Amino acid sequence: MTFDTRPVTPDRVDDFVAVVNPNRRASHCWCLSHRLTAGEITELGGGSREEAFRALCGRENPPGVIGYADGEPVGWCSVGPRSENTRLSRSRLIRPLDDLPVWSIICVVIRGGHRKRGYTTPLIDGAVAHAASRGAPAVESYPVDPGSGRIDLTMAFVGTRAMFEKAGFEVAGSTDAVASKLPRLVMRRML
Repeated sequence: MTFDTRPVTPDRVDDFVAVVNPNRRASHCWCLSHRLTAGEITELGGGSREEAFRALCGRENPPGVIGYADGEPVGWCSVGPRSENTRLSRSRLIRPLDDLPVWSIICVVIRGGHRKRGYTTPLIDGAVAHAASRGAPAVESYPVDPGSGRIDLTMAFVGTRAMFEKAGFEVAGSTDAVASKLPRLVMRRML
């Protein structure tokens, strides 16, 4: 099995859709809620979330990477400069730890039917490698810390502490945000 990651460019939007929104629902996830304000979505896509996402894919720093297992799209990792994620950069709950111009992972998804096959770590590693190739000094994530409990599967996209530790991230701080009543951390991988 070969696994590789590629930036989501306009010609790869259908691969993103296959992983994250296979029924192509307009109101379903287009990985914009932690990234753009409603006004930015309207400005980029005329109100269409899909068109706003497509516009992001044409930028110098596309909104993330797609993971491929033997050429089939099986994973999505949103990664980009924190400064380019308007809602995240304005967040009062997930504040920057310092002035380092980090890149942020705000979403990780493994396609239904492909989970529990060991794709998450290489997907995150590919996202980190992409960030490094663009000059990022570090990559951060903001996962939940379920402790000894279990995570609500509807919140799985934010990831867990253990998932990011396995990919070489270390706890760098905490946030004031919670997900399903679980604390969210700031984890960082220096490059």
